[in-house]
Amino acid sequence: MSLEDLLYRVSPPELSRADLGFGWVSNMIRSRQEIVRTMMQDVDRIRPWWENGVLYHIYLRSFVDSNGDGFGDLKGAMGKIDYLSDLGVDGVWLSPTMPSPNDDWGYDVADYLGVHPDYGTIDDLDEFIERCSEKGVRVLLDLVPNHTSSSHPWFIKAIEKPESPFRRYYVFAKGKQDGSPPNNWKDATGASAWTLDERSGEYYLHNFLPSQPDLNWWNEDVQREFEHILRFWFDRGVAGFRIDVAHGIFKDKLLRDDPPAPEMSRQFSHFGLVETYSKNRDEVHPLYKRWRKIADAYRPNRLLVGETWVGDIGRLARFYGDGDELNLAFNFMFVFTEFDPKSLSEIVQSTLSVLPDTASPVWTGSNHDISRFPTRWAHDDDDKTKVALTILLTLPGTVFLYYGDEIGMRDVDVPIELQRDPMTKLIPMARFQRDRARTPMPWRSGDGRGFCDPGTTPWLPFGPDDGRDVQSQSLDESSALTLTKRLIRLRCSVRDTLSRFESLEVTEKLWRYRCGDLYVVANFAEDESYEAPLPPYKEAVSSRYGAVGSLGDSDLFEVGPKEAVVFRR
Repeated sequence: MSLEDLLYRVSPPELSRADLGFGWVSNMIRSRQEIVRTMMQDVDRIRPWWENGVLYHIYLRSFVDSNGDGFGDLKGAMGKIDYLSDLGVDGVWLSPTMPSPNDDWGYDVADYLGVHPDYGTIDDLDEFIERCSEKGVRVLLDLVPNHTSSSHPWFIKAIEKPESPFRRYYVFAKGKQDGSPPNNWKDATGASAWTLDERSGEYYLHNFLPSQPDLNWWNEDVQREFEHILRFWFDRGVAGFRIDVAHGIFKDKLLRDDPPAPEMSRQFSHFGLVETYSKNRDEVHPLYKRWRKIADAYRPNRLLVGETWVGDIGRLARFYGDGDELNLAFNFMFVFTEFDPKSLSEIVQSTLSVLPDTASPVWTGSNHDISRFPTRWAHDDDDKTKVALTILLTLPGTVFLYYGDEIGMRDVDVPIELQRDPMTKLIPMARFQRDRARTPMPWRSGDGRGFCDPGTTPWLPFGPDDGRDVQSQSLDESSALTLTKRLIRLRCSVRDTLSRFESLEVTEKLWRYRCGDLYVVANFAEDESYEAPLPPYKEAVSSRYGAVGSLGDSDLFEVGPKEAVVFRR
C-alpha cells in the first residue's frame, strides 16, 4: 500500500485525494500525534504512569562528563538516554539542576528558574526532557522549598534592608534575654539552627548550613512564589518534582523548643530531640493540597514526590491525604530496616495496611544522602545485592533505583583530602559521609571509566576497577545489570496486577510472597538451600543464574543460598 493510500484510508471522508498535499499531510500527522497524546492522557487518568513503575535517580554531577571538567552534565546524560530506555525505567529524577554556589551541591538554590552552568543551559534541559519523552521516559526535577542559598536575591535583600518585604520571606527572631538563640533547635550538623545577623541583632533560622536560610512558609508571598515556580517548570514539560524536606517546610509559629527524644526512638530523632516544632507541622498538608490541584490541572498529571523523613507509617500515610496531597512519599522506615526476611516483611505489611487504598507505596534502597544498599544491606556481597534488587523490583507500588544500583555499585571510601561535601566534614559520624555514595558512574573499565575522558580528574574518585561497570555487566548473563533489566521487564508485563500482595511464609532465612502475578522466593541463608513448591508459571528468573529454562517434571524447585527466584504466571 502506498503512503497516499494509507493516508487516504485514515483521513476524514469528506477529503479527496487531491486534498492530500504536503501541508495537509503535515497537519494530519500532527493531529494523529495529538490523538496519541490524548489516548496516553486517558490511560494516565485510569492508572498514573508512575503507579507500579520504576524511576531512576540520577545524581547528575556523577553521571557522565561531556566537556572534560570532571563534572557530569546534561549533554553527558543525553548520551545515555538509550541506556535508560533499554533499562526499562519510566522516569528519571535529576538531583538539583538549578544555579547554586554548591555549599550543599545544589540543595542551596540561588535561582529557582534557571540551570546551573556546570550542567549546561536551560535549552539543554529542555532538549533532555524532549529526548527522554521521545523514548517514553519522564523527567522529574529536584525542588528545594525549605530553604534557599544565602546568595539568593531574596535573602540578600532581606539582610541588606530589614524593612524590605523579603525579610518576611525568611525566619528571623530575636534571641533570648541572655543573647542566646531563640530556642533549642539543631541544624543538620548538630549545631544551633540559628545564626546571628550582626547588623540587625536578630537571628535567622537554618535547618542545614548557615548558608541555607529557611524560608518562612507562613508568608503567603512565599507560597505564591512557589506556585509560580511549579507552573514555570510544568509548562516546560517537567513531569514532576521530588520535594526536598517535604515534611519540614513549616515551622511552629511560636518557635517552641523541641522536646527530648525517648531512648527507644533515637533512630529517627535529631541529635536527641524530637522535631515536633522545628519540622513535622500539620500546616504542610493544606499546602500540598493546593500544589496537587496545580499538578493535576496538567495533562498528563504531574507527579509530586516527597522526601518524608518520618519515623512511623501513620505519619507517612498522612502525606497522601485522601488522594489529594503528594502522589508518592519516600518510606525511610523501609530504607533503614534490617535486611532480613522478618524485618522486611514487617515493614512492607505494615506500610500496605496503613496507606490509603488510593496510595502507591514507594520502595528504594539507596540515595544521594545515605549509604548504598549493596554496602548497607548486602555488606558488599554480590549475591545478597541481587537478592535485594529482586525484592525491590517485585513489591507493589513505585520503585526508585539510584544510579549504579543496577550494577551493584558500592560505597567508595573517599580519602578525607578528596571529600567534597561541606556538611559531611561538620558531622563526626561515618554514616553521614555522603561523598561515598556520590562517586562517578563506571560505564566501563579503564582510565576515565567512560564517565570522563582519559586523563581527566573526576570531581570524586572512582571505586575499584573490578568489573562492576555497565560494559562488563552487559556481557554477563548472571550480572546485576542483566538481572535488573529482566526484572523490570517482568514487572512491566504484569504491572496491572501488582496491587495484590500476599506474604506466604516468613522465617529467619526465607521470605515467600505473591505480588500480583509474580511469585517470589527469597532465600537469605548463607549455605542452606530451600525446596519450594513449583507454581504454574510462564517464565522464571533467578537472581544468581538469570532466566530459568525447563524445570523438568518435579513438583519442587530448589532455591540456593543467597538466591531469589521470581515466577510469572
